[in-house]
Amino acid sequence: MTKQELLVDFITSLDGYGAAEGWPGWWGLEGPEYLAWLGQQSLGDYTILMGANTYRLMYGFTSQSGTAESDLRSEEEASVDELTQASKVVFSSTLQAPLPWANTRLISGDAVKAVRAMKQAGSGPMSTLGSLTLCRSLLKAGLVDRFRVVVFPVITGSTGSGRIYDGYPDVALDMVASQTFDGRIQLLEYVPRVLAGPPGAHTTS
Repeated sequence: MTKQELLVDFITSLDGYGAAEGWPGWWGLEGPEYLAWLGQQSLGDYTILMGANTYRLMYGFTSQSGTAESDLRSEEEASVDELTQASKVVFSSTLQAPLPWANTRLISGDAVKAVRAMKQAGSGPMSTLGSLTLCRSLLKAGLVDRFRVVVFPVITGSTGSGRIYDGYPDVALDMVASQTFDGRIQLLEYVPRVLAGPPGAHTTS
């Protein structure tokens, strides 16, 4: 982790969906090794970036956390509580300040310009949470330093939602780390390079 690093962080099915209707969180496939690794990732090290939809979803979980009606498992509750304590920035033109979630700042202007300014100002390391449109915009702008994907061994072609890579440019990914959890979950970490087109392709004027 470097001072100005921007990390895009996704959890996906093998076919690139972020979630699937009717499936539990983590597709029900999380194991002790993965949960232990997840517990070692400190959100407090990063400023968390998200869009309005992810904000509404995650803030909704905070109202459940710690209540008798909560559907969250203990590890999910711990993640929500840690996220509440973390510094967060939400990019939205529809939400209005002040936002009720603790430690959350709203930026209504252009997200790419704002994140570029945050990096130039030395605001510290940043990481995205969900927010597919935001992540795509930041990657297209060349602002992403690391691209991390945790791939779960399931294909949700019929029930999957949130196709992560639709609308992306061509991107070369230089692998910097990989790890397997519980013999089935794969972590892949890359440095991304946005390409103007396929390698070796020639343009004509």
